[in-house]
Amino acid sequence: MNYDTLFQTALDGLRADGSYRYFAELERHAGKFPKAFHHGVGRDVTVWCSNDYLGMGQHPDVIAAIHKSLDESGAGAGGTRNISGTNHYHVSLERELASLHGKESALLFNSGYLSNWVTLGTLAARLPGCVVISDELNHASMIEGIRHSRAEKRIFKHNDLQDLEAKLKEFPLETPKIVAFESVYSMNGDIAPIEEICDIADRYNAMTYLDEVHAVGMYGPQGGGVAQERGLEHRLTVIEGTLGKAYGVVGGYIAASAALCDFVRSFGSGFIFSTSLPPMIAAGVLASVRHLRHSDAERKGQKAAVASLRKKLEAVKLPYMPAQSHITPVMVGDAALCREVTDRLLKEHGHYLQPINYPTVPRGTERLRLTPGPLHTEADLDSLVRALNHVWQELNLPRAGA
Repeated sequence: MNYDTLFQTALDGLRADGSYRYFAELERHAGKFPKAFHHGVGRDVTVWCSNDYLGMGQHPDVIAAIHKSLDESGAGAGGTRNISGTNHYHVSLERELASLHGKESALLFNSGYLSNWVTLGTLAARLPGCVVISDELNHASMIEGIRHSRAEKRIFKHNDLQDLEAKLKEFPLETPKIVAFESVYSMNGDIAPIEEICDIADRYNAMTYLDEVHAVGMYGPQGGGVAQERGLEHRLTVIEGTLGKAYGVVGGYIAASAALCDFVRSFGSGFIFSTSLPPMIAAGVLASVRHLRHSDAERKGQKAAVASLRKKLEAVKLPYMPAQSHITPVMVGDAALCREVTDRLLKEHGHYLQPINYPTVPRGTERLRLTPGPLHTEADLDSLVRALNHVWQELNLPRAGA
């Protein structure tokens, strides 16, 4: 058997249906974001799909903290957290994240994916007879963690409170249960009814696990997320977040009770056996979190950019999804056309967007995902919308209201 032939056949299938993923080779330059050099086209482009939502990846405080820690501690942590790899910056960052969310404790992971996978996988596997009730649009990292646990699970319709309650009613009150959901869903940009979900979970004696990866840094008076904005952090059993989006660096974490965090620390193999983040990374994140706890300028600038973009899209009747959050999906509805739109935007107009195709979104709902931020200027926004309008005309794509 020729294994490479099997691999290539599968890859050819992805190319044939337009869902093959091409990686853009970008070179970011500090101080110039959202501009970046695109090695594929050999020019600077404007980036519109970055998860560095607030530009904190190039903030002077973050860069200075990383340089300082690098000079003090060197490049790597030197081991797992258990074996020589717990640095003072790791501990300081965990304390800061716990304080941010008003929780007793926090636990740092190498990525948001790992924090979901390890925490859900460990809790659901180790709690006797545990059942997980999961929103149908939860991120792949949550799905994989639940699957890895081998616990019984139920999937409830997206943000559907009646269906959630119906699923919880299937089990006795004494059965350990986890309701797992997100605050901001990154492909549609909608926001969960957090308070109502907590109300239902309380009635059925269930823990609540909230993924805030697209919300931390972005919402709330200190950037703690949507739960903080709505005064609900105390009602969540676990708040999970990332350090690689609005905070601009890399890593993930959970914030919860001291006992729960210690439980995951002690039983989660993905945490126990992973080399810890370099101290300089923890130092950079710590600077970012502290800055955004006291500065609202970045959040205000980001909200203004989103509002301006949507007004400009409406003016030329481009079909965007009116999301509750900062994420603005522009609908195309075909994988090949989605790729064609982004190729033309890049090569002819210097705007970089990654097409969002299956399996990230269902077939027939292919889209562009725009994430304007405080560093995009009005001139940038005007240029993008002119380019989109031009490409829409060239490809005769449907307009809003047509």
